[in-house]
Amino acid sequence: MAARPFLKWLAITRRHPSAWLLAVQLLGVLLYPAMENTPEGRAFFGAFGICVLALALWVVNRSPALNWVAWAIALPSVALSIVAAIGDYTRLNAFAHLLEGALYFYTAAGLTAYMLRDHTVSGDELFAAGATFTLLAWAFAFSFSVCQQWYPGSFTAALDPESPRTWMELLFLSFSTLSGVGLSDIMPLRPQARALVMLEQFAGVMYIALVVSRLIGLTTSRAIARRDDP
Repeated sequence: MAARPFLKWLAITRRHPSAWLLAVQLLGVLLYPAMENTPEGRAFFGAFGICVLALALWVVNRSPALNWVAWAIALPSVALSIVAAIGDYTRLNAFAHLLEGALYFYTAAGLTAYMLRDHTVSGDELFAAGATFTLLAWAFAFSFSVCQQWYPGSFTAALDPESPRTWMELLFLSFSTLSGVGLSDIMPLRPQARALVMLEQFAGVMYIALVVSRLIGLTTSRAIARRDDP
């Protein structure tokens, strides 16, 4: 009898991988400020990133995306991250972040296809809507990080404007740009950085217009159909 609640919980967990991915990413937003300032924190940051990559692979497995493509991106990314952390090869971080960003973009595309492939809205698809938004925010934050490493001085801020921006600052810029609120104090300076910001602005508008509006429309039409059903 004691095993039944665990089996039920396990079944619910397997049905909602997008919820786990969303929850872990939002947890990361709360934990990242404590990870940036110490070597131990940065090590935990790397382990946390690998955990998010594993969840992303799990989500891809549920979507129409090709698993082998995700694995082909994820494995080199993890290897480069570990080598960069152990050997202190900071230049490898740019390539690791490039691959991580590519995986998040690919996962976001897979989740978008997952949400648009039918005319019903499941609970996992609602979680997928939130997870896709956070995946895009992370993907562009990694893109900003690569841009900053390849083109020093790409971004500035009101506080300590000459220093490279931290991961939390780049993630804050990404969330602000993707959501369209425009509240970030981080500014792109170089043309490459401004191009990435414009692409994220476009992605944010299209995400709201295509994905979120469709899910809302389907949910509303289903509610109306139930109400009118005699």
